[in-house]
Amino acid sequence: MAFEGLTWLSILASQGIIAFLAVFALSALQRRKAGPTQGVFVEKDAAAEFLFDGVTLIDASATGLGLLPKSRNREADTWPQLSVFLEKNFSGFNAKIEGLKTDGLLIMTSPEEAAQPLSMRAEYRGGLTRIAITASDSADFLTGTDPLARRALQDELDQLRDTAALLPMPVWRESTGGEVIWANTAYLALATAQLDPGAEMSWPLPRVFERTASAQSARSQRQKLERGEEPPLWFELISVESQGDRLVFAQPVEALVQAEASLNAFMQTLTKTFAQLSVGLAIFDHNRKLVLFNLALADLTGLAPDTLTMRPSLDSFFDALRTKSMIPETRDYRGWRSQITNIERQACSGHYEEMWNLLGGQTYRVIGRPHPNGALALSFQDISTEMTQTRRYRADLELGQSVIDAVDGAIAVFSAAGILVMSNTAYAEMWGHDPAGSLGSDGNAALMCDYWRAASVPTTLWDRAEDLISGSAPAQTVLDETRMCDGRRVSCRFSRLPGGSTFVCFQMLEAEDGLPALPFDRKTA
Repeated sequence: MAFEGLTWLSILASQGIIAFLAVFALSALQRRKAGPTQGVFVEKDAAAEFLFDGVTLIDASATGLGLLPKSRNREADTWPQLSVFLEKNFSGFNAKIEGLKTDGLLIMTSPEEAAQPLSMRAEYRGGLTRIAITASDSADFLTGTDPLARRALQDELDQLRDTAALLPMPVWRESTGGEVIWANTAYLALATAQLDPGAEMSWPLPRVFERTASAQSARSQRQKLERGEEPPLWFELISVESQGDRLVFAQPVEALVQAEASLNAFMQTLTKTFAQLSVGLAIFDHNRKLVLFNLALADLTGLAPDTLTMRPSLDSFFDALRTKSMIPETRDYRGWRSQITNIERQACSGHYEEMWNLLGGQTYRVIGRPHPNGALALSFQDISTEMTQTRRYRADLELGQSVIDAVDGAIAVFSAAGILVMSNTAYAEMWGHDPAGSLGSDGNAALMCDYWRAASVPTTLWDRAEDLISGSAPAQTVLDETRMCDGRRVSCRFSRLPGGSTFVCFQMLEAEDGLPALPFDRKTA
């Protein structure tokens, strides 16, 4: 009997242990389903509480987390959002919280006129900051509602509504079927302006813009909104997916469209102007790519327009010119390549200008000028005719000089302004000086006549000659003789030429009766 009693006792004990284990397992399972503990706060629904290490969030109550907008980086974004909320409800919070580490405690209440009175308690202990926000009226807590969270949501909703209403650009939401199911004030204003006289706004809202952007799922599209006799409005439509619908933003771009139209008109005018120029123009951007040229460039260089429209680089452009023999050819190709580099560097500094004598006998003037943003402009001008005329003029001058040098008489020619412009070798030998070095302002009539006076006996001839050369005397020929200081007799002739120039000729005469010429001493005279 004792054995049987022991057996029953062991059975009851084992069943009790099994029941205890079952209850423990069930309790643990319920705790697992309920989820892990969310933080260090015990009464999480009693107040909005936050725990910070500096400005980094350590923990927060459920009410506190619901008080602020959702953020991807909760630990880093909570303090800025919370400080904005507290400064709004507790004036001077940001200034007073700076002394929390020294004081250790900060208590503030919202103004009495606030719709929902609040109180805030901030403590600094053990290097951590604990902030608690409570509502003065606790009736809402008894009903199971959260006044702080509800107030934050209402404030955020009011702000979003005000933001959408005050947006200067039209914004609307479209359903998958293309119906306008929501719109802001700017959109409604455009829609109202397009209604027929006497018509009223109906549901769904009228469509103001074409649905091309939404139907094609285009990210951005420009559309024009006609307004009768008034100028049209231009908008840049930006469409994004939002909760199964499509949210569309219409950004006004009238100023941009007008600027583009003005730029296009200016470019057309510039292109037409360039096309009429005889000077070849080539403009390279900051990457040294050809971005603009005129037809004269193709005519002068012999490069095909198709080659120029391919936007060759500066090096490729000069390589093509070298192939066409349109640059001065050199024996050293590497030296020529370095010359190209010098051209670019000199043009960028604004100092490049060079004459290109080509193999075909042409002469080009090439000028490089820098432009804003690192651009480079090169101009090519054919000056072959000008150079030919210059060479011909110089040849004529050399021929004329040779002719008068072959004349026995001493000849000098003055311009209409009384400036010595020409003399021959016989003149230099007779008067003992070469006026070639004084051609110009130093060879005027007064200076030359003073020189002749100093080299001859006193006479009024030089006064009359000065008046004739300077143009103050009537146009007539002056003929006279004089004697130089060394005793030689000289025949002088001054004649006015067409155009106002004066021709002067000195001819040495033989001594009278074959007697030798006697020198003249100005000091003894």
